[in-house]
Amino acid sequence: MKAQTFLPQDYRPAEDEPFMNERQLEYFRRKLEAWKQELLDLSAETLEGLQDSARAVPDLADRASEETDRALELRTRDRQRKLVSKIDSALRRIETGEYGYCEITGEPISLRRLDARPIATMTLEAQERHERRERVHRDD
Repeated sequence: MKAQTFLPQDYRPAEDEPFMNERQLEYFRRKLEAWKQELLDLSAETLEGLQDSARAVPDLADRASEETDRALELRTRDRQRKLVSKIDSALRRIETGEYGYCEITGEPISLRRLDARPIATMTLEAQERHERRERVHRDD
């Protein structure tokens, strides 16, 4: 296990320091781990809520409403599960030294983009090209 990198509490990655240095990697690793923990905590709350609402509801309208709520909770939980998977993938990229670089072009992803979306795997330009291509193929 490698030593923890010291990170001041108010640290923010800056353009004038070497890209993906130890401090930046530590900053994004902590940000991703905190996000993952928040999602796992929400997921546990969702499970408890679903177990509590699993009781029999005699009124048909109430039962329909509860089923709708449960379906929405399950969709949200599925989205959270996929997000946790993307966070795990980003954490693996930090460990392998691939984090912060576009999987298409190999260019650095802007720090602002990574700060806003730490699971980003493409530069903004590559992402936009990818989405345009997807739209064209979807229309076929």
